[in-house]
Amino acid sequence: MAIVVVTAILYSIALPTLQLTHDVPAPIMPVVAALAVFPFVLVRANPALGWAISAGSAVVIPVAFDRVPGYDYPWQVTHIIVLLALLLAVSMRCAVQIVGLAWISTVLLFLGYTPGDDGIGWAVALPAIVMFGLLIRWLVLSRRQLAKQEEVSELERARRTILEEKAKIARDLHDVVAHHMSLVVVQAQSAPYRIADVSPAAAAEFDSIGATAREALNEIRGMLGVLRSDGVVADDAPQPGAGDVPALLESSARAGVRLSWQSAGSAEMVSATTGLALYRILQESLSNASRHAPGTDVHVRLDYGVDVTYLEVVNGSPQERGVATHQPGTGGHGLAGMRDRAVGVSGWLDARARSDGGFEVVARLPSTASAAVVTGP
Repeated sequence: MAIVVVTAILYSIALPTLQLTHDVPAPIMPVVAALAVFPFVLVRANPALGWAISAGSAVVIPVAFDRVPGYDYPWQVTHIIVLLALLLAVSMRCAVQIVGLAWISTVLLFLGYTPGDDGIGWAVALPAIVMFGLLIRWLVLSRRQLAKQEEVSELERARRTILEEKAKIARDLHDVVAHHMSLVVVQAQSAPYRIADVSPAAAAEFDSIGATAREALNEIRGMLGVLRSDGVVADDAPQPGAGDVPALLESSARAGVRLSWQSAGSAEMVSATTGLALYRILQESLSNASRHAPGTDVHVRLDYGVDVTYLEVVNGSPQERGVATHQPGTGGHGLAGMRDRAVGVSGWLDARARSDGGFEVVARLPSTASAAVVTGP
């Protein structure tokens, strides 16, 4: 709006004063005045085009129309103002090649048309205008680059803070958890040699405890590696998937869980993302069952469908086995984590207490990434 207002003011000056500078027929005076000042409208949108129109009219007007006696300059003052303003805008915004072309052309225009020695003075003044525009341009660009660099530095500082916090968490986990898990592995493996008269059943139980503890320790080490890395280091070991579910069930059964399961379909059709979510949900469900309802019967049902993979984990009531009842999920984030994993693969999960005192976890996950979002039954 400011550009339009300034253009209107310049036009209101150029039109009535045109008859004082050039011999122009009255019918075409509005057109000639418009050619002198209207290119200023393009000073922001397209300064190069505006300068080209203004310079072209500066070449045509002195040739097409005679000047009135007593006026020596080939253009109106308003025309000169517009041409200089457009040259400054070109210096500030256009490519360097266009700036050079506009600069040389404007200098030649003033040298060729201005009277006397005025052309030499303009040849000195015009480079100053161009250099002033270039200085403003470089100042703005340098400030933008500085702001961008400051933003990058701030992001780097935040990233470094996160890495330091992750490293602190990793150290705490290593000191608190990994150390004790290592002791469990050592004690379980050395028990048959340290304790006399260990029965074969007890030795097998110690081996199962050692194997389970080693597996947990390996997962803890993998998590520590992720925490200590910057997020761009590739994992050395692949993530578990649907193909690892049978091994998980067998290891849980060896660990003493009264587990039974049935499976239908093929795990090969399950995508890697869904397979990881399925494995972690089942792992957490079995862990909760052994923790909160030890000694009870646990039944797992798996159905690998073409579109939907179904998982059901049901454990009996702890009271039936004479075990104190524990409320699952209190004090931890196991159930919320399972739901987040299911939702993360566009699936659905429900976990609830049963009327007989037991507990069940039911999940429906899309078998492939291209399957539709799965909702509850």
